[in-house]
Amino acid sequence: MLVGIDLGTTNSAVALWQDGAPQLVPNALGKMLTPSAVSLAKGGQTWVGEAALDRMATHPADTVTSFKRMIGTASTVTLAGTTLTPEDLSAMVLRSLADDVEAATGERPTEAVITVPAYFNERQRRATRRAGEIAGLEVRRLINEPTAAALAFGLADKGDREPFLVFDLGGGTFDVSIVEMFEGIVEVRASAGDNRLGGDDFDAALVKLVEPMLPAEALDRLPADRRRALLTLAAERTRRALSTAEEAEFSVVVAGEPLTARVTTEGFEEAAAGLVKRLRDPVIRALRDCHIDVKSLSDIVLVGGATRMPVVRKALTRMFGRFPNATVHPDHAVALGAAIQAGLLSGGEGLEEIRITDVAPFTLGVDTATRDVHGRFHEGIFAPIIERNSPVPISRMERFSTLADNQRQVTFAIYQGEAREVKKNVKLGELTVPVPPKPAGEVAIDVRFTYDTSGLLDIDVTVPATGTTRNLAIVDEDDRRTQKDIAESRKRLEKLKVHPRDEAENVALIARAERAYEGFTGAAREVIGQALTDFTGALEKQDPRIIAAAREGLTRLLDEIDAHSPL
Repeated sequence: MLVGIDLGTTNSAVALWQDGAPQLVPNALGKMLTPSAVSLAKGGQTWVGEAALDRMATHPADTVTSFKRMIGTASTVTLAGTTLTPEDLSAMVLRSLADDVEAATGERPTEAVITVPAYFNERQRRATRRAGEIAGLEVRRLINEPTAAALAFGLADKGDREPFLVFDLGGGTFDVSIVEMFEGIVEVRASAGDNRLGGDDFDAALVKLVEPMLPAEALDRLPADRRRALLTLAAERTRRALSTAEEAEFSVVVAGEPLTARVTTEGFEEAAAGLVKRLRDPVIRALRDCHIDVKSLSDIVLVGGATRMPVVRKALTRMFGRFPNATVHPDHAVALGAAIQAGLLSGGEGLEEIRITDVAPFTLGVDTATRDVHGRFHEGIFAPIIERNSPVPISRMERFSTLADNQRQVTFAIYQGEAREVKKNVKLGELTVPVPPKPAGEVAIDVRFTYDTSGLLDIDVTVPATGTTRNLAIVDEDDRRTQKDIAESRKRLEKLKVHPRDEAENVALIARAERAYEGFTGAAREVIGQALTDFTGALEKQDPRIIAAAREGLTRLLDEIDAHSPL
């Protein structure tokens, strides 16, 4: 059985594609959401979900939440003397969800589509896949959370939709995606986000606001971990209350004594002002990357429990100049979208005509050195090859040259990220190619990156002078594909490994434009020449959308010229 799972920072959910629609599966308590919480006892007993969350106040040292923020790092957590990785903890939640499916259907799920924040890097994605494997699930696909939400939002009528923005603010992460739907295709145009921003941070801001209002002597009697747990739980309750009221009571009980403080919406908004400001940058980055103006967006779709906060909705209304769309269930949309993706993979009824196209969430490139105006080299500089938010599958090539006289080899380290210095990005691998010993700068090396939706990054490094080629395929370290499967995937990507200037339709259009240039003089020749220059410039950008627009413009110009021909 293949299921869709929203593995969230605060809550998780599981859904199935059943009877032509996505269906959420309730847990043992009859609830659709299971808290992403784990608690252990020294005897080995384990609690997951609501039961674990209940132990947070009484056994904070043996209970943990928000471990999704640590996934993909070397961090560990020790509960009741047992050391666990974020992957172990996530696997416990996934196993609990699988138990719920088995209890509801009588069948144990063996495969899953698991959602991840769009802005998760490769380490975080690999770690999520590992968590699924530990839980006994074959992870068929990782799908970005806003993409899943867009599926749930758009599947209702399967109609075409102009670009819309999915604003996904969960318990621990924040994602923005620009999505367009046409002719059964769900196309993600751009994604951006902040993996350290979510409802947890608003809770922390609320604690910082309220703590000075409570009697210090009472709080000081508590151990630090228990104090933090009690205040955090109270903050979450208060934040939820402020979603429907202008003020709420922040309340904790210490040694039988209730400690309370009144919090107003206005006070909370002021305390959270810095967090609200951080919501703006990813929105701007996503819009900028896909060259879409905010006025062109047809909708602003809210996803994630933290979007219920009035402080967030007010900020969005000001940001976009309109009210956001709250018709999808903010806590259920991602899991339902994951179930739709599961249905697509398993050939689910009613999904035959739907396809998803996604983008590369991070820039992919190599480690290079650059020379400053004084002639000094600066090493460890990131040279992008595939820019973030490029549609996948994709293939891009850049040319580099040797740095030293009589250099005999060149090593390219492969990185993922946005920082100028490679040490701040994620290293994926490296590749070395021999070069003929010649003066610095005289040997050219072509580096081609080809990237597909399954996460396969195929790298070809070629020295044109000698014809020497080296290849490296970077795949998920836990990918279950055989070498034969990987070879087949790479073979499918071969058709992408053609520079746009060498593609037949572009070659033909350039030839047509050159003939037209030769056939005119004066102003007409200048116009054709400039259009031809613009088109060849677009080809060098290797961006399908830019090339398509430029090709359409040049074709239209040549058609107009032909229409006014004297014959």
